[in-house]
Amino acid sequence: MTDSDANARVTSGSGAGAAVTTAAGPADAGLTGTPVTLLIADDDEVTRSGLRMLLAAQPGIVVVGEAADGVEAVEQARRLRPDVVLMDVRMPRCNGIEATRQLLADPAAAPKIVVITTFENDGYVTAALSAGASGFVLKRLPVRRIAEAVRVVAAGEAILFPAALRRMVAARPLGSAEALPKAALTGREEEVLRLMATGLSNPEIADALTVSLETAKTHVGNVLTKLGAQNRTHAVVIAYESGLVVPGFAG
Repeated sequence: MTDSDANARVTSGSGAGAAVTTAAGPADAGLTGTPVTLLIADDDEVTRSGLRMLLAAQPGIVVVGEAADGVEAVEQARRLRPDVVLMDVRMPRCNGIEATRQLLADPAAAPKIVVITTFENDGYVTAALSAGASGFVLKRLPVRRIAEAVRVVAAGEAILFPAALRRMVAARPLGSAEALPKAALTGREEEVLRLMATGLSNPEIADALTVSLETAKTHVGNVLTKLGAQNRTHAVVIAYESGLVVPGFAG
């Protein structure tokens, strides 16, 4: 994990009422009130059992089930209705990308998805983010950081690691070049999307553009709607894959 990644912003996936923290900082979601319910999907039994034991010991998290592949992940998620699914991507029968697509097909009943991966430059991770996952974490992270990510997405936010996304997309062919023309973003909305790609929060976007916070929220919401993006992270993936933002862009 690079210094850039450690300072990644965690921002509202809806673009409204953004609560901003950092991936390394404290997160209140799940620490008060109703605990966050979690399903763990990983085909490695040792990894899965270890995650269950460690995450169940974290405050504000209740592990309600496990799945050994994507088919089980979908079945268990629909049966148990967890708040969050911690989803491995490389699994037999049905991988985490397809499982994510299936679970998010019905937004009203969909859990939040956090991809858990060994390698941050795995092309599967980018595909899962494009399918609507709210973010990703590395398996080597301390368990408190993984638990924090679970709480953050349960609170309706998205985990955005701009530096890691740049590296992942740089290794992929441009696959969504048609997305932006079809979206018909205004010039200001394209500017907002570029700022989102650097990890700026709504208040920071407002400061950068010298507009009110409400105006910035409106622009971000319009960008997500026009792109058909599941969340902020998905919008940034589209920005990179379409060529609007190129790897190496830093604002």
